Amino acid sequence: MPPLLVLPFPAIDPVIVEFGPFALRWYALAYIVGIVLAWRYMRILVLNDRLWGAARRPAPLEIDDFVLWGTLGIIIGGRLGYVLFYNPAYYLANPLEALAVWSGGMSFHGGFAGTVIAMVLFSWRRGLSVWTLFDLAGCAAPIGLFFGRIANFVNSELWGRPADVPWAVIFPNGGPEPRHPSQLYEAALEGVLLFVVLRLLSHRFQLLRRRGFLAGAFAFGYGLCRSIAEIYRVPDAHIGYLGGFLTMGILLSLPMIVAGLAVMIWAARRPRTGTEAA
Repeated sequence: MPPLLVLPFPAIDPVIVEFGPFALRWYALAYIVGIVLAWRYMRILVLNDRLWGAARRPAPLEIDDFVLWGTLGIIIGGRLGYVLFYNPAYYLANPLEALAVWSGGMSFHGGFAGTVIAMVLFSWRRGLSVWTLFDLAGCAAPIGLFFGRIANFVNSELWGRPADVPWAVIFPNGGPEPRHPSQLYEAALEGVLLFVVLRLLSHRFQLLRRRGFLAGAFAFGYGLCRSIAEIYRVPDAHIGYLGGFLTMGILLSLPMIVAGLAVMIWAARRPRTGTEAA
């Protein structure tokens, strides 16, 4: 029997507006808004002299130029990650559908890898510190994650396990059982909480001067937040659990936790930028 207190699922059409064959979806808008706000936030960070001291950082125009590189890394990497990690058999049988980004199906871990490659190439071409670019992207990434998870909720996808908590939601395609709104958990953890933590590290402790630390903090924090949220989330039906409670999301997050911790330790042992050789 469902609990007396259950939140109704908001009847929001995933399509905002249609013009003939063109349809603007909340999912696409979330990506656009997330990328634009992350770009603006990175610009704000590089313009704040107090955060950097004598440390060299990208110019605002270089951040503007990076946006296209980062966007391509997110979209191409996110789609390839989903195809390779989550449903390779289906796309091997239907290869043309692997290009249909508009139909949904994006992997954060693939988008993360694609963005890392874009940052390495961009910093190499512009003669920038790749670790500084990693730090800036890490500080801004939770903004996009927040909007992406809200879009997952609107699309009624990636919902959680059956639950009897007062805030459980009956999803229209999730059966009659109330479920954890795991998309909102992820928006709160990966988006709001992670942004606040990185904001404190960058502004209160001025750790943009210690190259790599905030990049490591983002990787560690995301991996931890995602693993916690996975406890409440139903894994993809065609993958299921990989052993006990282990899911593909947790499996892909564990290397991020280990690598993020290692990078933070490495960065903490180095002198702050401005006192070190570039």
